[in-house]
Amino acid sequence: MLPEVEIREIMSRLEVRNLTQTFVQEGAQLQVLEDLNFSVDGGQFVALLGPSGCGKSTLFNIISGLLVPDTGEIYLNGKRIYGNTGDFAYMQQKDLLLPWRTVLKNVLIGPEIHNEPIDFARAEAEKRLAQLGLGGFEHSYPMQLSGGMRQRVALVRTLLFRKDVLLLDEPFGALDAMTRTVMQSILLGIWAEDKQTVLLITHDIEEALLLADKIYVLTARPATLKAELPVPLPRPRDITDAALIRLKRELLASLHVEMSDVFDAD
Repeated sequence: MLPEVEIREIMSRLEVRNLTQTFVQEGAQLQVLEDLNFSVDGGQFVALLGPSGCGKSTLFNIISGLLVPDTGEIYLNGKRIYGNTGDFAYMQQKDLLLPWRTVLKNVLIGPEIHNEPIDFARAEAEKRLAQLGLGGFEHSYPMQLSGGMRQRVALVRTLLFRKDVLLLDEPFGALDAMTRTVMQSILLGIWAEDKQTVLLITHDIEEALLLADKIYVLTARPATLKAELPVPLPRPRDITDAALIRLKRELLASLHVEMSDVFDAD
């Protein structure tokens, strides 16, 4: 077995350099990102926090290659990447399940694309579905599921793409508080096993503190980096822990300033 240091060296490091993005809406220029810079080390779990509409989803669309930025670059393991490289597993806010495919066939899209042995992929898919509370729904269709169940299916599909970097855009936003807590624990367990590089968008400060190694706080639109907050605490974490409470106060203060700026601008 390789030492931990060597393992981390071969994992996927993501760098975002000088990203700027502007859209045209009704003839007016709308700047969404402004000279945004940050990095995610290989095997690290990083959360992004920022006001609604500040450009977080736009950032993910650029990283994944769905959008081309006005200026700026994305690097993976020191190599500049362009467009849709297939290097990322991207779970968007909407589940985007194919309504004509069953749950099982939806989550097997990645293995099918990559021509993996279907029996092995199916066994893993069934294991992941059961792990996320979807055992028995393998042959159901998306229209037969609740919004939270659909989101869990989308997470399984994302995991089965087996990419070194996961882009998760509010994966648990549609879940009730109790289910979300369980899902957070399951995601941490999967991450601890596979050590993928994870970049998570969330509006839930407690979720960011419970999951992430590091939290980036973005400004209001146009988004740029406002703060970087390491979370050097062992897992599993308890939100009632004094150290987490102190970090939560710090994050709330930072976000409060941003929200004040948004409303003042209005």
